[in-house]
Amino acid sequence: MTGSQTSRRRFLAISAAAIASATLPVATRAEAHVYRWQGIALGAAAEIRLLHTDSVRAHALLAAAETEIRRLEAIFNLYRTDSALVRLNRDGRLDEPPLDLVELLGLAARIHRATDGAFDPSIQPLWALHADCHADKGRPPSTAEIDAVRDNVGFDAVTIEAGEIRLGRKGMALTLNGIAQGFVTDRIATLLRAGGMTDLLVDMGEIRASGNDGRKDGWRVRLDPERSADPATESLTLVDRAVASSARHGTTFDADGTAGHILDPRTGRPATEGAHGASVVAATAAVADGLSTAALICGEHVFDAALKSFPGARARLSGSDGTARWLDG
Repeated sequence: MTGSQTSRRRFLAISAAAIASATLPVATRAEAHVYRWQGIALGAAAEIRLLHTDSVRAHALLAAAETEIRRLEAIFNLYRTDSALVRLNRDGRLDEPPLDLVELLGLAARIHRATDGAFDPSIQPLWALHADCHADKGRPPSTAEIDAVRDNVGFDAVTIEAGEIRLGRKGMALTLNGIAQGFVTDRIATLLRAGGMTDLLVDMGEIRASGNDGRKDGWRVRLDPERSADPATESLTLVDRAVASSARHGTTFDADGTAGHILDPRTGRPATEGAHGASVVAATAAVADGLSTAALICGEHVFDAALKSFPGARARLSGSDGTARWLDG
């Protein structure tokens, strides 16, 4: 997994046919317009698009969505000294934790179990070690350095209860950057639908879409976890579903681009066993987010079983040779 706020470059391009203002009509249905919010969420570029007939209502919903984003950042952001996550990592426990944090960690635990531990939010101490060694020493950590930190990794040692979250060992720390973007995406989509929206696309680093863009059924999304310049990259129409993408070398610790930022908690080193790139389609963006991370770490047999733990989920896995294929859950 990854521990950096911005280093995990997860690229999921919304195709020009679906999102670019050049091709989205200003008025799509009778008196309906596409309204857009753009900003930063959890340190990454984010966007919301709504198809609505009422400008005042649309802008009110977008403002409410931004308020909700800031509330969730105060829980999950690894780089805000006052966030619930930072306080948990600092103190080793968090009494009366926010319900959103309890819910997200519960889902993370489910994905952790389904992937035989490949998805592990407690990877943060190892991630910090790799980042520091490359930044300060110009090299990856040694085996001895990794072994000294690995005892602080193990999500099974985390207690998750409504009244308390507790890290089981001194020196443990969590990162939610392999799943929090998806969770925030889901929360914003739920808020907008509760406000009466039926046609929307939310992109907080992962995408969830409902209804359509005003011209066709669904929203057209280009699947490109490794950020290719190839315009022929595969795309799909997203209807009331979510999609997330991850790439093994989307961002690297080193300038040469060889030390991938996705770490295998079993070895303490950059992942080598899983896919080079993965896009996962699922009912929620949080599930898609977590599984797309795990796909880069798991062997295919383990990932196939994990995918089947989430009915209806599908994954597009790409190899080092650029070939790709779909797996169905």
